[in-house]
Order: sequence, then C-alpha cells, then structure tokens
Amino acid sequence: MMPENRNKRTPAMLMTIGKVTLEKLESIASKIRDNVATDADRHNHEILREIVALASNRVSVTENEADVEQGGAAWTERTSESHYPHIRLHGGALEDDPLKMNI
Repeated sequence: MMPENRNKRTPAMLMTIGKVTLEKLESIASKIRDNVATDADRHNHEILREIVALASNRVSVTENEADVEQGGAAWTERTSESHYPHIRLHGGALEDDPLKMNI
C-alpha cells in the first residue's frame, strides 16, 4: 500500500478495523479469564472496551434519531425538553446539535 493511501478510511477498511478490534478484545478477554494477562493487556482491554461501547452508543443514537425523524418514538435520555441525550457528551453522536423536529 502506498503511503498516501494508508489514511484513506474506506467502508471496507473501517469494517475490517472494527472486526479486528472485536477479535483483539475477545483475545485479551480470554487472557484475562485464563489469568495470564499482563498489565498492558488489561490496559488495552479497557481501552478497547471503551471504543466498542462508544461505537455501540453512536449506532444507537443514529438509529434513534433516524426513527424520531421518521415520526417514530425513540428512546432518548433527557433531563428536560431542551437538554439533549447525555450520550452525546460521551462520544455517542458525531455532533451535539439537537434533533431538527417540526413541532
């Protein structure tokens, strides 16, 4: 691969990165269960768990917002009508903009 192409994140590359991330997470989890994990393994496990959790949250936010935009009733966590889902503050959504709803 040419150096200028290494940073191009195509859908296929992103999917492969996701698959490898999940495989590595399971591999390290197995080492932890077998009590053979190093401190570095445990640290990497925590980082990978956070990445997977944030990605899962981002997908949920996207699906919920798409449902609301189509007139559905999606779950969102709000403390008031003007407060957006707290998941947005933790990397769940790509933007912090409110939903554009016609009220």
